Amino acid sequence: MATLATCFVLTAVAKAQSWPTKPLRAFIPFAAGSATDLVPRAVFEPLALELGQPIVVENRGGAGGTIAGNAVVRAEPDGYTILAGGTALTIAPWIVPNMPYDTAKDLAGALMIGQSADVLIVPPARGWKTVQDLVRAAKAKPGSINYSSAGVGTGTHLNAEKFRLSAGFEAVHIPYKGGAEALADVISGRVDFYFCPISTALPFIMDGRVVALAVSTPARASALPNVPTTLEAGYANSDLAVFAVPMEPATCFATRRRTDSERASERTQRNSRRACAPRWSRNAFIS
Repeated sequence: MATLATCFVLTAVAKAQSWPTKPLRAFIPFAAGSATDLVPRAVFEPLALELGQPIVVENRGGAGGTIAGNAVVRAEPDGYTILAGGTALTIAPWIVPNMPYDTAKDLAGALMIGQSADVLIVPPARGWKTVQDLVRAAKAKPGSINYSSAGVGTGTHLNAEKFRLSAGFEAVHIPYKGGAEALADVISGRVDFYFCPISTALPFIMDGRVVALAVSTPARASALPNVPTTLEAGYANSDLAVFAVPMEPATCFATRRRTDSERASERTQRNSRRACAPRWSRNAFIS
């Protein structure tokens, strides 16, 4: 937490040496209760203690995370507004039409705070025990399979599409407002599969309410050591690790870089003056 706090302190130091003097505001671009919501909250709580100011969290979903992103881009670049960014924001420019900002130019990340696997889960009633069972069923009746996601452009959406394209079958995408709804419809059997964040899915896997077929990361997840990866199952280029990174308006970091540059210049000038100053010898004043 100290490292993350230092990143925000350095960003705001050009504005005020006493930062922070008021609560910070954090935007989470998806619904409450999802992994995209829980991971940042788990980080913001100790960060607030480190900074000595509360961090007020607001869930503002929609448009692949870009509604929350736009709120942060338009905020005063004073170090008091944070975006819980991640996988969705990196692909938003390719799937969200008429984006109101440029992700690469208008937002800047502090540091990565987490990386996790999604797990491919299915309803027990389907009878699928392996990834190959799911793929065979999908190919047997093209277009009959559907899958849920936490919204268009989310990591759960991208994971499902990478897997589907690698396996070579058609499926109907059902985007939800958040991960809780996407998971609920797999549990109820209304949806065929979902790439769910592993931390969210684990309790339901353990009690048999859903079946885990594969994980999305290149290596197996320690929480599910007996569940293969989609790569191990034979589907090339189907892997994806979902990540989270706090972001601020890029102008905050530009200000910090200018401040750092100015300080470096001042140090150089001081060192030059010292190097050029006459070095008087005590003996020079003794006749």
